[in-house]
Amino acid sequence: MAEQNISQEQLKALQEKIKNMSPEELKEFQKKQCVFCQIIAGKVQSRKVYEDEKALAILDINPSNPGHILLLTKEHYSIMPQVPDDEVAHVFMVAKALSNAMLRSIDAQGTNIIAANGVAAGQRAQHFMVHIIPRKENDGINFVLPQKSMEQKEIEAVGNRLIAALGGAAAKEEEKPVIPLKLQEPEKKEGKGSIDLDDISKILGVK
Repeated sequence: MAEQNISQEQLKALQEKIKNMSPEELKEFQKKQCVFCQIIAGKVQSRKVYEDEKALAILDINPSNPGHILLLTKEHYSIMPQVPDDEVAHVFMVAKALSNAMLRSIDAQGTNIIAANGVAAGQRAQHFMVHIIPRKENDGINFVLPQKSMEQKEIEAVGNRLIAALGGAAAKEEEKPVIPLKLQEPEKKEGKGSIDLDDISKILGVK
């Protein structure tokens, strides 16, 4: 339904319907509205550069630089916290391989690997994705992070809240903070689903 054809009453009814949906119903509704889910289903044309059972990589049609890749989860997730741990690990293994393939195939001098997670972080699509952008010196793209001054006690207070959220006790000022979260290396699997840099490089045209 086109936005210009929706009356205020219809919009209000739609908002109420969405509000009353179960998580499963909401996810299905989002999938139907998501152009990237349509791309994954093959209903919208795209230039694929990599695909496996969990992820799809396509060329951005409005690239920051030639070779700009959008790496999508095949399952619909709006933001990163919804993505299961094994799929997050898989996606970033693919991102690593795609980045390496760029460095080998299209004379990239570096890459930016970016996940915009949430509207406040600049996320515009309702489908979680990772951008892999090939970079060269003086290419006109500037990712400049502002450097702000903070009191040490403010930095420590923020750090303690993060540590507590990760499952540890907030560190006292005299203690060294210890993060108890253990990150496990993803298992290397043979066959379907494993990431083969040579295969990705061939897709991108590396000899």
